[in-house]
Amino acid sequence: MKTDWLFKHATVMDGSGAAAYIADVVVCGNRITGIAPAITGASHNVVDCRGRILAPGFIDVHTHDDLTVIKRPGYTEKTSQGVTSVIAGNCGISAACAVVKDSVPDPLGLLGERDEFCYPDFAHYRDAVNVATPSVNVASLVGHTTLRNTCMNTLDGPATAAQITAMRHLLRQALEQGALGLSTGLSYDSAVNASTEEICALAELLAEYHGIYTTHLRTEYDGITDAMEEAFHIGRHAGVPVQISHLKCAGEKNWGRSTEILTRMECHQQHQDISCDAYPYRAGSSCLDLKQVTADFDILVTWSSPHPEMAGKMLKDIAALWQTGLHEAAARLLPAGAIYFQMDEEDVRRVLAHPATMVGSDGLPCDPNPHPRLWGTFPRVLGFYARDERLFPLTTAIHKMTGLSATRFGLSQRGFIREGFFADLVVFDPDTLRDTATFPVPKQQAEGIDLVLVNGVMTWRHGHMTGYRAGRFLDRMS
Repeated sequence: MKTDWLFKHATVMDGSGAAAYIADVVVCGNRITGIAPAITGASHNVVDCRGRILAPGFIDVHTHDDLTVIKRPGYTEKTSQGVTSVIAGNCGISAACAVVKDSVPDPLGLLGERDEFCYPDFAHYRDAVNVATPSVNVASLVGHTTLRNTCMNTLDGPATAAQITAMRHLLRQALEQGALGLSTGLSYDSAVNASTEEICALAELLAEYHGIYTTHLRTEYDGITDAMEEAFHIGRHAGVPVQISHLKCAGEKNWGRSTEILTRMECHQQHQDISCDAYPYRAGSSCLDLKQVTADFDILVTWSSPHPEMAGKMLKDIAALWQTGLHEAAARLLPAGAIYFQMDEEDVRRVLAHPATMVGSDGLPCDPNPHPRLWGTFPRVLGFYARDERLFPLTTAIHKMTGLSATRFGLSQRGFIREGFFADLVVFDPDTLRDTATFPVPKQQAEGIDLVLVNGVMTWRHGHMTGYRAGRFLDRMS
């Protein structure tokens, strides 16, 4: 296994957002051991990086890769776009600490099938990742909905005091075993009836372990400001950082409100530690949810258990085919998945460009017809938004997906090109890098990623997986 590398004449963008510089970079074992204007050494595998960017490996801060990294450890979808670390357990759902009784409740089913949920505590999940040795590093939050499903008999109401105590016990154990923090998905039916007090009681544990609270807000539609205030209240109560997941203004009536919600976030940032993540598309993807069915924007059905033949069709076309209304058609398709074209492009750009925004794909790897963000998020930010649209400098784009992310989630000695840091590295062509995944044909790898190192091991080169993998589980601050 080749582990020693010399990158010559590289244009280094080190993850800090600072100006690029030309340098040679040496990797020995799993660490960056030298950065200088010129380095020689016959024992290294030499990579000529003239005209190429050398950046820290990209960190996907918002994923649902919990089970995929174990069952498909050669994770081409992420590795091919330069991702070297993923954060799982978002939106209130995590494979870690999941005990599934009869059937998998929504949205936990987005992660996988019933028999795949076999990690009753965080340590079991952590160990399974390390045994699988995926092509990416993995860190994870603990999902609030997962805790509810494990500790409650039914999810259609608030938790009792005894159930909250049980959830607190499981969360504390997970934090002691290396979980990054707690995530919620309060818009889903499985958590919508959870009270703010229930979340506060859990979040109280985070400060002791330097954990983070991340949230898929209670709504991203008309009541988004109230939902944001709830998240900020929980963060203040617990005394912990808040991360708003995939921040957006959803629904045609809310298009244009990004200035308002970002201003609100900035006001609270004066007294609280608050940030967010976003994906570079105006469409989102999740379960087909009757509450979100509308004629105001297009809805693409990605899968349906009772009607798999309808995958890839617009909901309005299915309704016309069946000669029914949208809601009746959606109900007949359930359980199902969907892509919602619910955002305005200018709002997407404004949120992406905000200094507090990190990049997260929010891709669904189990979806048979996934949103193109699963394959194209990071090249799209770098190629389309940074290079072509000049939304921000390339150094800023890289900072949003490396140094800013590593610092936010406590991934020690990652996210920057610095001596002594782990050798998670990406070499790419800034002129040809582009996403090729589309909504009609989403499973297409990006162009322009030359090579990817994970912990010093060449995992991707010349458009292919090398067959070598060195990803591992990242405990908090490990």
